[in-house]
Amino acid sequence: MKVYDAAATAALLPYVPLSEEIAGVLAAKSRGELNVPERLSLPLPGGGVLLVMPATDGVLAVTKLITVSPGNPALGLPLIQGEVDVMRAATGERLGLLDGPEVTARRTAGASLLAAELLAPEPQGPLLVIGSGVQALSHSMAFHAGLGVQELFVCARDGAKAEALAERLRGAGVPARSVARPEDVLDRATLIVTATNSPTPVIPETVRDDVFIAAIGSFSPERAEIPASLVRRCRLFTDSLEGARTEAGDLLLAGVDWAEVTPLEQMCIARSSHGCPGRPGDVALAHQGPVLYKAVGCAALDLAAARLACQRG
Repeated sequence: MKVYDAAATAALLPYVPLSEEIAGVLAAKSRGELNVPERLSLPLPGGGVLLVMPATDGVLAVTKLITVSPGNPALGLPLIQGEVDVMRAATGERLGLLDGPEVTARRTAGASLLAAELLAPEPQGPLLVIGSGVQALSHSMAFHAGLGVQELFVCARDGAKAEALAERLRGAGVPARSVARPEDVLDRATLIVTATNSPTPVIPETVRDDVFIAAIGSFSPERAEIPASLVRRCRLFTDSLEGARTEAGDLLLAGVDWAEVTPLEQMCIARSSHGCPGRPGDVALAHQGPVLYKAVGCAALDLAAARLACQRG
């Protein structure tokens, strides 16, 4: 069995091919070709949680074990730790062990990239990223690689961290600069990513009507990065309808009608039925107002990452 560290895992999972693999896996999920049980969440001391996420397509099987420990950063330890065990479904043979945090960062960004490709009215940006951590970095890189975003703004509670991320992105060839407040660029941004651990909303309601928002920072029913009034203005999508019903605080606290929340996999089926890699007709543009894609995490995305890693490894 091959063991891949974070750098080796990243090399196997470039954002654009990963997004394409995610589209195929989600379409297969919608057709009933995957077995993706609900995520198991086990509380740990200090407000931590152990997440167990299995999935199979009948050829490969994966299990991701991830711990999220809120007190770790103060101790100089990673917030998220874990691994993805990849095995042959028919025999149980272990094929590889991928770095869990790297898989999580990349498959989350890959799914957001896919959602933006399918749903964003103005997918070329400018892009506003709120947050300065791993997901802020991965989403910035993914949107630049996949959408060709050429104007990117970073905003975070800690201005120094926002500038440090912007500098890191510039060093990687991504045009980025930090801003003090979201309001400074909301009149320009057509793409917004919220990637924070804030328990309260991090953007105001006053966004453009043609904006696409990927809210990916919270997976707790008591937390919301997006104000309820804005949620109610949006057309709503999610990576996992099952998970969103119990974990998506942005949607739960807004009291949404779940019949109005569309799983991303349905859009992938619509795209595949058109026989082309573009948008599924004008579905995303039929609604006048913002589009909100709420991510809570789904083992199908980890399976997509494992499939791509096996192809490239």
